[in-house]
Amino acid sequence: MRWIKRGLIGLLVLVVAGVTAFLAIAPGHVERSRNAIVAHDPYPVSDAAQSLHDSLIVGDWHADSLLWKRSIEKRADRGHVDVPRLIEGGVALQVFAAVTKSPAGQNYEANSADAFDNITPLAIGQLWPPRTWGSLAERAIYQAERLHKVAAKMPDRLTVITTRDELDAHLAARAAGSHAVGGLLGIEGAHALEGDMANLDRLEEAGHRIIGLQHFFDNELGGSLHGTRDMGLTEFGRAVVAEIEARGMVLDLAHASPAVAQDVLALTDMPVIVSHTGLHGFCPVTRNFEDDIMKAVAASGGVIGLGYWGDILCHNATPEAIAAMIVKAVDTVGADHVSLGSDFDGSVKTAFDTSKLSSLTHALLEAGLDTETIGKVMGGNMVRVLRARLN
Repeated sequence: MRWIKRGLIGLLVLVVAGVTAFLAIAPGHVERSRNAIVAHDPYPVSDAAQSLHDSLIVGDWHADSLLWKRSIEKRADRGHVDVPRLIEGGVALQVFAAVTKSPAGQNYEANSADAFDNITPLAIGQLWPPRTWGSLAERAIYQAERLHKVAAKMPDRLTVITTRDELDAHLAARAAGSHAVGGLLGIEGAHALEGDMANLDRLEEAGHRIIGLQHFFDNELGGSLHGTRDMGLTEFGRAVVAEIEARGMVLDLAHASPAVAQDVLALTDMPVIVSHTGLHGFCPVTRNFEDDIMKAVAASGGVIGLGYWGDILCHNATPEAIAAMIVKAVDTVGADHVSLGSDFDGSVKTAFDTSKLSSLTHALLEAGLDTETIGKVMGGNMVRVLRARLN
């Protein structure tokens, strides 16, 4: 009997060791495969482009970096965004979006809200707190907590911005020589509210200020661009939109259905954004709103954040291709309404990480944009909308 007992103990030790190794290795492997960077020779950056880039306020409306099992405090050998690489890339403002639910088989055409959720096993496998395993709101709050903890550990390199005064203080510090990054928080899909307006209070308290209404499926607020029903805002959706406007938050239409976008634009006078997208007139795919909706977003005083991945570019995602789409967007909606919305760390393959953003400034100069327009696109327009919306 003793040898049987020893055998069982040995087997248990092997199982525990195997599970521990899996939990340590698997999340990094998953992210490495999901957030790849295309192998490339160094992109050109002229002295003039680098000098211009260093003088700009650079801002990005969308990165999903808080989803993954690595701290953005340290430079990583995978993914696209962390604080050291943001500083190296000259980024002044970075929105970190909390992903809380993602359907299995995710695609741009049609996804069921009842599909298996990929974030649940990711949360469990990455050893997120048990409170997040069954609650979308808790997942959004936990990701906000992660950003706040990093900022508390390195306040000279990262600050979390929730108000207009904090934004202005951060920009003043950078003008005086600081290289700190200003992090803003948002949610990618208001299903994180779980149909309960009280959760908007909790998310606001956690620091979330950019509110995306949908992600890849229809939810309690209305239809998704990638859902199964062509529907506009529900009554709950209308109530949430009104609260976003009243609370000084930024409303994000990325992934919303065209009907939801039209409902929102008819309901509000505030500038709205499409945080990470492409331009349909440049690349006519389902993921990109038709240009008439983009023009309506611009008419609200808002901006469209243009992304860096191939699906929305109809090209390989090089700095030159991104610059060409930006030029087309400026021609379509005007220089005051184009921003950056990378979708870094959002399960996309890109041509560079955030440390190499000066290559985009170079490409924009080469594409013929003047320095004033480049300044607006790289971050000036983002700052204008944030100042208009944050309390």
